[in-house]
Amino acid sequence: MRTTLVIAWKEIKTYFTTPMAYIVALVFLALTGYYFIANILGSVLSEASIRGFVVPSASILVLMAPILAMRLLAEEQKLGTLELLLTSPIHDWQVVIGKFLASFAFFLGTLFFTLYYVVLIFWFGNPDTGPVLTGYLGLILYGAATLAVGLFASSLSPNQIVAAVVGFGILLLLTVIQMTTRFVGGTAATILNQISMQTHFDDFSRGVIDLSSVVYYITVAVVFLFLAIRSLESHRWR
Repeated sequence: MRTTLVIAWKEIKTYFTTPMAYIVALVFLALTGYYFIANILGSVLSEASIRGFVVPSASILVLMAPILAMRLLAEEQKLGTLELLLTSPIHDWQVVIGKFLASFAFFLGTLFFTLYYVVLIFWFGNPDTGPVLTGYLGLILYGAATLAVGLFASSLSPNQIVAAVVGFGILLLLTVIQMTTRFVGGTAATILNQISMQTHFDDFSRGVIDLSSVVYYITVAVVFLFLAIRSLESHRWR
């Protein structure tokens, strides 16, 4: 565990020394701020809720997460330092989990600043606490899942742009797959609907915690982290 935390800390320090991470964080905050203001303008502040920017925030993560994660393993491959990691007494899972924790910590730090919107709503209004808590829980779980997908994509190519595009493609597919249910019915429609990341997020944004949705996001994160570990293992045989 100590090795994993050392890797995570190293990556966190790297995040704070690269302009790309700051740009992504600022764009995320700017967009969520825009949606918050748009929601306020469309309603009375005392009656406003965080749903107005929580739902769009999940869509922003589809693009934000691959960009945050694209360099984590791709850069190691490009610089040739991945071979050093693989030949050192470090397990593949420690590398993957350490880098995932770093990206997740940076995401949580960025998400923390959006609490300013919540403070404004509570200061001028009296919103329900439940939807606020579930909305942020949903964003945290959604962020973990999308970052795991982005990390897996980063393990596939030494090119960061390719990694970002692949991650975005996977997340876009998992997001819009529910739209295909209009062309099918029965069991197939149910399965496609349950695969969709957006379907499971809707409950959180409405103030409902569905255990199946929690399990879904955790499962997506675990599956793609496992795939990233296996992808890393495959480099030993190349």
